[in-house]
Amino acid sequence: MGDRNIGVAIDFSACSKSAIRWASENLVREGDHLILINVQGSVYYEQGEMQLWETTGSPFIPLSEFSDPNIMKKYGVQPDIETLDLLNCIARQKKGITVVSKIYWGDAREKICEAVEDIPLHSLVIGNRGLGKLKRALLGSVSNYVVNNASCPVTVVKHLEPETEKSI
Repeated sequence: MGDRNIGVAIDFSACSKSAIRWASENLVREGDHLILINVQGSVYYEQGEMQLWETTGSPFIPLSEFSDPNIMKKYGVQPDIETLDLLNCIARQKKGITVVSKIYWGDAREKICEAVEDIPLHSLVIGNRGLGKLKRALLGSVSNYVVNNASCPVTVVKHLEPETEKSI
């Protein structure tokens, strides 16, 4: 039962929160490891040890440390409160799962695919920003690239905006 490495690509956007929720409700089960994959665009060497992690990514960071702003500062990551609350709630509700994060630096498309191989992941969940056809053609789509290049099953979760009340 469990004992799988389930990855969720996160960038602290509404799309990645939707991906976390979907993974916790539909995929993660007792005994699994929920591994949060975060890719930072550039490397800022505030402390020399980050140079060691540039090619391999950070060591696994337990949720308790991921929630500590002082520890996350050394990785150059600023998780938002809503994401941390969501993850802590999942960890409390789903007994028997382990939540850790791993941080990479560089191009998100390439680093997420590297994470699939390096960790290795049994499955990956990624959010979709819902770019239009023109923006997707110009900017490229991280989720599209990962779906076509990752060596494990990838689920793309589209973030749906809550319906707003229409004024009459």
